[in-house]
Amino acid sequence: MKILVTNDDGIYADGIQQLARALAKNPDNEVLVVAPDREQSATGHAITLHRPLRVKEVNYDSADAESLAVNGTPADCVKLGIEAILEEKPDIVISGINRGPNLGCDVLYSGTVSAAFEGILLGVPAVAVSLAAYDDLNFTYAAEFISELVEDLAEKGLDKEVLLNVNIPPCNREELEGVQITKLGNRSYINTFDQRTDPRGEDYYWMGGDIVEEGNDEETDVAAVNQQRISITPIRLNLTDFEAIEELSQKDLDIF
Repeated sequence: MKILVTNDDGIYADGIQQLARALAKNPDNEVLVVAPDREQSATGHAITLHRPLRVKEVNYDSADAESLAVNGTPADCVKLGIEAILEEKPDIVISGINRGPNLGCDVLYSGTVSAAFEGILLGVPAVAVSLAAYDDLNFTYAAEFISELVEDLAEKGLDKEVLLNVNIPPCNREELEGVQITKLGNRSYINTFDQRTDPRGEDYYWMGGDIVEEGNDEETDVAAVNQQRISITPIRLNLTDFEAIEELSQKDLDIF
């Protein structure tokens, strides 16, 4: 299997290195890592248009995978990998393993998820994977799980139009309560902006805030991860509200 691996935490992040090692252990896998040369978290689906993109080969310890660092965004990395570096399309794009969860509306901001979406846009099945923790990180089981998931998907067929967004709770294999297919939950932010003054006397703002998780039923990704279950959420790119199309069509609007 030809696998393109990327992330938004940067090519030197522990999560992507452990993922590459786990995937490369399978002799049937051909793994190429194309990832940002520095952290690009919360860049969404940004792409680089106004400066050149540069690619530099780096070495991963204990990983039998070609690894390329790019001075661009996660979406740039997937575009480059598929449309410029590889001679033929990969069988799958895997983005991660992200430090921290990507649940609910996080998928709109996440560079991890957006990189996987770029694979879908280019006709390649994709998986985004996140470890729902920021401290005491242990990516070992998450990497093993994704490696096993990819093998299962390869056997049973890959959907080129559906992204699988995987969130893994921060616990050991023995503590897991299972795997659940979920829908996106409710996870929002109450943002605060701390106004400060730099040494030159110019004002600037530093954004922070608190996470709010309310109204999540048992079928959501938020609930699953909070109950120590691995969440797998299938997501499509088509954001059209088909019910609203019908409603608008029935309204007597002057613009029609």
